[in-house]
Amino acid sequence: MTKPGSAARVAPSVLVGIGAFVAVGVYVLVSSLGLGLWTSLGPGPGLFPFAMGAVLVSMSILWLVQELRRPSETPDGVDRGLVIAVVVSLALLAAVMDLLGFQLSMFLFLMYHLRVRGRRTWVSSLIIALAGSVGAFYAFNYGLNVTLPVSAFSPLNVIGL
Repeated sequence: MTKPGSAARVAPSVLVGIGAFVAVGVYVLVSSLGLGLWTSLGPGPGLFPFAMGAVLVSMSILWLVQELRRPSETPDGVDRGLVIAVVVSLALLAAVMDLLGFQLSMFLFLMYHLRVRGRRTWVSSLIIALAGSVGAFYAFNYGLNVTLPVSAFSPLNVIGL
């Protein structure tokens, strides 16, 4: 927190983070134009990424405005345990996705981060993890016609995982 009467300053690490999000958003915007935003039949393959890129850039600009008005407190150091946990869990998620399928892999990933890392209750962790894993699977598979991996184990495959 800043002292009364002193000029508040946005931390350089926050500015780098905002800049990175803007850069990714602009890249997505430009790349999606090459896919085509609209076809004679309706929305083209680039419309959804274009919209997401626009949302990312807009939210980054909003974040910058908020930081300029009232800079957030930045911790003195990085929680290395959190960084390692996220990187290792993402690597494990990628490693088991083809074996266990998207739904089960994402459910376990979300349960770990919600229950263990986030210390949420069992009930809220289960509800959010189920909604996130199953909901995303059905949204992508049936809403967007994007096939996500299913389990390589036939018993899991039989029950729809």
